[in-house]
Amino acid sequence: MAVSNYLNAARYLLSAHNARQLPADDGLEVAFAGRSNAGKSSALNALAGHNALARVSKTPGRTQQLVFFEVRPQRCLVDLPGYGYAKVPMDLQAHWQAFIDQYFATRQSLRGLVVVMDIRHPLKDYDRQMLGYAVQRSLPAHVLLTKGDKLGRGQQSQTLAAVRKELSSAFGDSVGVQVFSSESKQGVDQARTVVQTWLDLMPAAASAVAAE
Repeated sequence: MAVSNYLNAARYLLSAHNARQLPADDGLEVAFAGRSNAGKSSALNALAGHNALARVSKTPGRTQQLVFFEVRPQRCLVDLPGYGYAKVPMDLQAHWQAFIDQYFATRQSLRGLVVVMDIRHPLKDYDRQMLGYAVQRSLPAHVLLTKGDKLGRGQQSQTLAAVRKELSSAFGDSVGVQVFSSESKQGVDQARTVVQTWLDLMPAAASAVAAE
């Protein structure tokens, strides 16, 4: 049974380079984080059912601000700066770090965090750091092991089991994990259900059925 796509209404709202530029802290938000080239923009596009909601670039580290996409008034998806291979000055990386620290520590609208990881290279230091932010705030987190189409089903299952075991050991049961592919659309409905539930966009009955 297909999951209704309420995220399809998402449109660009604003980009924030510092706390003063953030929208009012009075709605519900789900943040997306991922190392450079992990497939975060492609995942956002797949979830929303858009071709170009979030920019997809072969140049790593292109997201250099917190980018807000409004699904409906006071319901937003937030694209966080990508880290990893980003060729940016150290002072800019330090600014990003301080800004994200403050965002996670103080943002009351934040209802959950999606961490996007390349299934072939999961759980790098940055991934653990972002998950740590969510756990410290007692926020739910969900891991998308992207580019699942690059591996066979057997390798997918092995990696999923290994990541699930490590996440459970480090963070308990507060972090979910799944295989995802923006190319084949594997796992899109499952991830969409998680995000839409956090944003209070799905009827309770539909959310429960889709999550089974």
